[in-house]
Amino acid sequence: VMTYGFARVSAAMTMDVKDVFFQQHRLWIRMTEKGGKYHEMPCHHNLEKYLREYIDVAGLENGALFRTFKGKTGVMTENRLNRQNCLHMIKRRAKAAGLGRADEICNHTFRGTGITAYLSNPDARLELAQQMAAHSDPKTTRMYDRRADEISLDEVEKINI
Repeated sequence: VMTYGFARVSAAMTMDVKDVFFQQHRLWIRMTEKGGKYHEMPCHHNLEKYLREYIDVAGLENGALFRTFKGKTGVMTENRLNRQNCLHMIKRRAKAAGLGRADEICNHTFRGTGITAYLSNPDARLELAQQMAAHSDPKTTRMYDRRADEISLDEVEKINI
């Protein structure tokens, strides 16, 4: 949800099962953003697949979409996952996956990854990324754009000494 929906972690963590719904023959998500405003958007086909599988396997019918687990039992509770729980889970899983610099991965990593991936497309438009991310100012959307962080070998080879 944070990557494909450009969601803030707080918006993702406050989602309920009912916030994943069908509209126009497509799965959509509804997020409550800053100031209590609702933000709805269609799901990317990968996100649709992931959400449908998650809801089905978890047996979710109502209540919180993202939930805590009872200790290390693997049993899901009715309790809503909060942003700190989410951050700890992300850090544990990044480390377990052997990702270098796993300690630098955080909730915002996913939002930035989604925005950057979108803006990497030649026909992407900043104003649409801004709308999908529910940013009021395009400067905020640009802060999430990490395309400039990628230095290619072609660029390095332009150094003529």
